[in-house]
Amino acid sequence: MANLYIHFPFCKQACHYCNFHFSTSTSNRLPLWEAIDKEYEMRKNEILHPLESIYFGGGSPSLLSSNLLSDFIQKVKKNHSYSPDLEITLEVNPDDVEHSYLEGLLQAGINRLSVGIQSFHQSELTLMNRAHNVDQAERALDQISKLFPNFSLDLIYGIPKSNLDLWEENMQRALKYNPPHISAYALTVEPKTVLDHLVNTKKIELLDDALVKEQYDVLVTTLAQKGFVNYEFSNFGIPGFFSINNQNYWTAKPYLGLGPSAHSYDGKSTRSWNKANNTKYLKAITEGILPFDEEQLSRKDRFNEYVMTGLRTLNGISLDVVRQNFGERYGDYLEEQMDRHIGECNLYWDGDSIKVTQKAKFLTDGIAADLFKL
Repeated sequence: MANLYIHFPFCKQACHYCNFHFSTSTSNRLPLWEAIDKEYEMRKNEILHPLESIYFGGGSPSLLSSNLLSDFIQKVKKNHSYSPDLEITLEVNPDDVEHSYLEGLLQAGINRLSVGIQSFHQSELTLMNRAHNVDQAERALDQISKLFPNFSLDLIYGIPKSNLDLWEENMQRALKYNPPHISAYALTVEPKTVLDHLVNTKKIELLDDALVKEQYDVLVTTLAQKGFVNYEFSNFGIPGFFSINNQNYWTAKPYLGLGPSAHSYDGKSTRSWNKANNTKYLKAITEGILPFDEEQLSRKDRFNEYVMTGLRTLNGISLDVVRQNFGERYGDYLEEQMDRHIGECNLYWDGDSIKVTQKAKFLTDGIAADLFKL
């Protein structure tokens, strides 16, 4: 495994848009962390390659003490070879940030933070039911930017009642802290979330798609002017600060996921996922049972994933790679499917690779779906 992902499934409160697996209960946090540690011991032999990235996500892994994180990181480093540029990322909520905690994270070996800002407007934070306020966001970034050379912040666009002016202000306030990396995501309505209920009961009206696209276009243009490279549809980095974790995921490198709901991939054709239930996960691990299901990806599945991930990144889709890895039939099929989008200036050739044009970038997922093998 090139990547190790750890999912800590606890949050202080539930964001209205979130459909990730988490719990707001304060019980079982330590027992579940101990179970994650035990799962690592049970599965560490699956890590066959030097580690390039360790990523603590959730949930809210910044609820974990720096001492617990340090013990885990040191154990992993002791047991495995790793890249000299090993990236160790912790997702952090602004309301968890204290100067002493940040210093503890540095001592623990954390060398990159991903900060869940989402917005610098209180009305938008309230609408999304974020646990932090604007003051906490700004205080956190002020401290983080002084201690961590490598950090990222998350923003959300397409928020109801937003407009171009509010979105541009969000970006300018983010750039004030000189982040070397920004991830920006369109607000999506996931089934069975509070946001889904609010939309279905007409209590919230979603932004028009055209305005959401405008916000994305402004995002791309503004960050390009500041030297950011849009290396993946939702990710922007100053050269030298692209997320290793993100790049490895989008290029189908192997990763091991620990914790409830965490996914793993062997880099070939096997994907597995842990039970998305804290109680069942804890019980299984306590009994020495690995609580995951798995599937074998067919050639068609792997082709479709290559198309999706390729189009979302700077790499594009290599026709040579398609023919080599999936066969001539898939290469011929892809060329046939691409013709219309090339004619409509949605796709273009860059050497042997096919890439999405700037004007069609917002349509990337839809274009990829048109190229899928059904």
